[in-house]
Order: sequence, then C-alpha cells, then structure tokens
Amino acid sequence: MSAARSVRNPPLQLHGRRVMLRPLTENDFDEWHEVRTRCGAWLLRWEPRPKGAPVPSEDRSSFAARCGIRERERHLGSGYGFGIFVGERFAGEVTLSSIQRGPFQSAFIGYWIDEALAGRGFVPEAVVVTLQFAFEAISLHRVEISIIPRNTASRRVVEKLGIRQEGIAERFLEIDGVWEDHVRYGITSEEWALRELELSGDWLSP
Repeated sequence: MSAARSVRNPPLQLHGRRVMLRPLTENDFDEWHEVRTRCGAWLLRWEPRPKGAPVPSEDRSSFAARCGIRERERHLGSGYGFGIFVGERFAGEVTLSSIQRGPFQSAFIGYWIDEALAGRGFVPEAVVVTLQFAFEAISLHRVEISIIPRNTASRRVVEKLGIRQEGIAERFLEIDGVWEDHVRYGITSEEWALRELELSGDWLSP
C-alpha cells in the first residue's frame, strides 16, 4: 500500500492481542460516562485545564460534540482518537493528536485507562497498536509521549515499551492552573523499523 493511499484511507478499527481500538460514537456514551464518573478523581489531576476553568462537561451532548470533533480531525488528518475496548468492555482512550505534516511528520500520543483495569498491560498494547498505525498506516516520522514526572502509572507504560526518554520540558503544559514539567519520550520511524518485530511479538502477536 502506498503512503499516499494509506493516509487517505486509514483503518478505523485497529486490533492488538487483547484490545481493539475504534473511534467512539454517541452510542458509547453510557459506558464512557460510567468509567469517567467512577474514575474522575484518578484521571482529572493529570488532564490539561487552565487556571480557574471548570471541569469540562461530560454530559451526552458534550460527548456527542466531542465525537464530532474527532470525526472532523480524522477527515482532516490532524488527529485520531480511539476508544480502547477489551472484549466488549470500554476500557479507556488513546489519541494520536497534533499531527504535523511538511518537514515534521510528527504527532503526540496520549492515553488513559479505567482504574479498575490499570496495571494489566492493556495500555502498552494499545500504544503499540497506535504506533503501528502512526508509522505504517499514516506514514509519520516521529511520535512523542509527554508525561508529568510524578505520574508513575503513565511512565510505566513507556518504560515497559522501552521508548527513549529525551529529557524534561519545563513548565510544558498547564494542568489545573499549574504549569507542569513533563518528561518527553520519543520514537521515530527508524526506531520503529528496528523494533517492530520485538514490539509486535511482545504485545500484538497471539
């Protein structure tokens, strides 16, 4: 498949060994809302929000609007958001965002998981599926994952995968009114080519 064609027609369902990734739709609201409500305290402390801004609304209409935004991003090729499913169960989300073309060919990966399913390897698997999509389906050159240093659960994901640490970006992102440092991790298409068989064998193959 040519790079040009793969960018025009990226797959909308991605499969790992145990997880399936697909765009969320309004029909997923009830499951998504249950997880977000139950895990709110665990998740919100890491999510970007300007000082004094209210917690984003998570009602059905806001969720539907968010799904619409994600669909437009897919059509534009500027971002891809996926729900993580384990069997039929909604488990979390992984996003490939801020896609830059031209001389950059880069993007960021972000992720979150139901607290009840954390630590079982579902997120590392979803990240490998997303990296495969990023490098093979839409022909990116570089993917970055940026994490607050004290977010040990998120850092364990990239450490399990052996993704290269690049350093600290000071006061990188505003989290609930505080400009937080982030540890930056990066992987390029050259590194993916060298490690594809290893990562796929560890996380994707039956």
